[in-house]
Formats: sequence, C-alpha cells, structure tokens
Amino acid sequence: MTGIPADTAPWPAPTASGAVDASVTVPGSKSVTNRALVLAALASEPGWLRRPLRSRDTLLMAEALRALGVGIEEVVSSSASSTAGEAWRVIPAGLHGPARVDVGNAGTVMRFLPPVAALADGPVRFDGDPRSHERPLHGVIDALRALGARIDDDDGRGALPLTVYGSGSLAGGRVAVDASSSSQFISALLLSAPRFNQGVELRHTGATLPSLPHIRMTVDMLRLAGAKVDSPEGGGEPNVWRVDPSALLGRDLTIEPDLSNAAPFLAAALVTGGRVTIPDWPSHTTQPGDALREIFTQMGGTYTLDERGLTFTGTGRIQGIDADLHEVGELTPVIAAVAALADSESVLRGIAHLRLHETDRLAALAKEFNELGGDVAETEDGLRIRPRKLHGGVFHTYEDHRLATAAAVLGLVVDGVQVENVATTAKTLPDFPQLWTGMLSRAASGDALAGQGA
Repeated sequence: MTGIPADTAPWPAPTASGAVDASVTVPGSKSVTNRALVLAALASEPGWLRRPLRSRDTLLMAEALRALGVGIEEVVSSSASSTAGEAWRVIPAGLHGPARVDVGNAGTVMRFLPPVAALADGPVRFDGDPRSHERPLHGVIDALRALGARIDDDDGRGALPLTVYGSGSLAGGRVAVDASSSSQFISALLLSAPRFNQGVELRHTGATLPSLPHIRMTVDMLRLAGAKVDSPEGGGEPNVWRVDPSALLGRDLTIEPDLSNAAPFLAAALVTGGRVTIPDWPSHTTQPGDALREIFTQMGGTYTLDERGLTFTGTGRIQGIDADLHEVGELTPVIAAVAALADSESVLRGIAHLRLHETDRLAALAKEFNELGGDVAETEDGLRIRPRKLHGGVFHTYEDHRLATAAAVLGLVVDGVQVENVATTAKTLPDFPQLWTGMLSRAASGDALAGQGA
C-alpha cells in the first residue's frame, strides 16, 4: 500500500519574520496527471507524460493501472536536478484481472478506475482507506450497471469496497447520472467512454453540479487525445455530454503546475503583505486554481501574469469576501484561512458538497478555526467567517491535505499553531513543509508579523 505516514508529533507552523518575497515552483497538477494516466492507458499507442506529479494520489493511480496490465515506465534525465526532468512512458496493453486496487482516499482513483475495470477481462477488487468507504460512489456504480457492467458493491451501499467483474468490453449508450455530490462521476464515465462499444450519452439529472472546471478539463483532455465530444459549453444540450466510440491517441503531454496547490503560497503574499511568484502559470487553463487570481485580488492583493509566471503581491490589508465557490470548492480551506485573518466578515457559499470530500471540510474548518479563537459558523451551503484575534493550538487535519495547508497559512501570523499530521500533504503536494520553510527563508528582513488583520 502506498500510504501517508502519520506524524508522531504536530508540526510547528512557522511564523513569517516579515513580508515574503519568493519564487515557488509548484509540482504538477494532480487532476491533470491522473486524467492523463487514464487516457494514456486506454490509448491505442504509447504516450509520454512529462513533469507528472509524484504524490500519493498519482502513485496510487499508476500502481492501479499497472495491476490491470498497463506498462508505466519512469524515466528521469540524469542531468535533471528535480522532477522537472522526469517523464512517465505509458504503454497500453490488454486490460485484465484478477486485480486488486488500493484507492487510498483518492477520489480520482476510486471514481475514474471502475469504468476502466469494466473494460478489463476479469474481476477487479477496489478498496482503500477507512474514509474512502464513506465517500459516495453510487453515481458511477449505477451508471456502469445501466451501461452493461456487473458490479458487486458489498451490501449495496453504493460505496467501497466493491468488485467490478470486467468482461473485456462495455456496451455503453445512454445513461442518466446525478452528479450533485461529485463532478467526478461525470468525468469518470467520460474518460473511458471512447472505449465503450456505443460511446456514451450522459445526462446529469441533479439540481446542482459542482466543480464544472474539472469537467471542462476532462472534455479538453479527451479532445486532445482524439475523442469526439459534444458538451454543453460547445453549444450542446444543457447537462448532456456525448462521446463517440473511437481509438485514443498516445500523446506527449507536459503536465501543468497544480494551481490549486499554489493557493497557500499565494495566500502567504496576501497575509504577509509580500510577493510570491509561481513559475509556469499557464495563460489559458481549465484548472480551478486559476480562479485564485480573481479571488485573492478581491481580498486585497494584486497580480501580474507574464513570462516569469504569476506574481501575486499583498498590500498589507486583507478584505473579507462574499463568494460563491461552487465551481472551485477545493480552494475553500485556504480561502477560509485568509478570510479568518481579514478585517471584515466573509461568506463562502455554494460548497455543501465539501461535506463529502476527504473529510467533512465545512465541519472541520469551523471546529478547528474556532478552537484557535475564531468565529466560524456552518451555513446550509458554506461558511460564515467573522475575524477574531486567534491564538495558538493544535490544528487537526483529519488526514486532509488541504486542511493542513490552511493551518500553515494561519501559522504565518499566529504564534503557536501546531499542525497535526502535516505529512498528509503528500497526497497531492510532496515536500510541502520544505517548500513552505524555503519560501519563508526568503522573507524580507524586518519585525515579526505579530497577530493578524482582525
């Protein structure tokens, strides 16, 4: 099992000695890497992934595909001093079972791979961390059954553990899915749809649909791999996606930096009144993290996007925000941390689905911020944050990487914040403590930043 080691002692979140002034190279996107792995595994020819993210979630995906017979070779340039010189060569093969897949607590693995397993020849057993058993999978399971797959989800819970009995092919066709709890239900079916005998016509039937940028990412990557996709954004029918059956091309793809993982570093510029540059920030992207430019500007900063990347500058003041984060929910924990340090109240809306993520993120954020002296209340679909003077204490992470990075942001200006199990950041951001302390080592000299903007 590829697991996250639990820290035996809380990590003392370092306070900033002054305004941060640093350039931080963020590793590759988890969302792009795992989608690219699936598409490459289903292609008709070998492909390359350059600068892929190596984290718990992506390594779990790679190991799962290897268990199904896909060849994934890791190649590192001898002259490279970092992962910038790394590439993965993906060699498609006949998918087969029997196989066992450890999903950890990775939503992309637990949701993207059952459709792939339905195309394999033989049974594939899926299991993972205890929390994975609580995360919804019914949308993928029910849809696959409607498309012709045989699945045994123990006791009919619509969740892990489960077994997919692959027959080597899947009929495909029309199917309805309620993806209100996770856009990954739609992405999961779309990614494998070119290999279904009839492709797929997928209709979302729920009242809401979170994280639309991730679905757009899936559609764009499918098209780049040679698939024909009709989508609502392209003038198609609302809430309907159609994918024709076709062969997928092996591609040579360079993975973008993970813009959502840039959130705590950009927040550091805002919180300390400093400046942080993220190299290689794309000028056009479907990553939800690109919304940070607008959101953090509304909260009091400024940015430039040029050949160096994205440079974000804090002004020394943090303003509260009223924001609908429905499409970019994964940014919520760090935005909430910044809001807790602002000079006015914030309301974060449209994020009820975060209760079903790695943990119940809304309950966890409210509890942990309030344990440090904050005033955070859950609403029906989000959080209301009234800034208060905060104090140190242990910030529990519930094995959720984004809670750990949110705690680090608070620690910049609140003495004594202790982050429980900071190693959980390895899920999508390897070496986060080293990146964080490296950024702070380049803080401008000056008086320590005592207290916060409340």
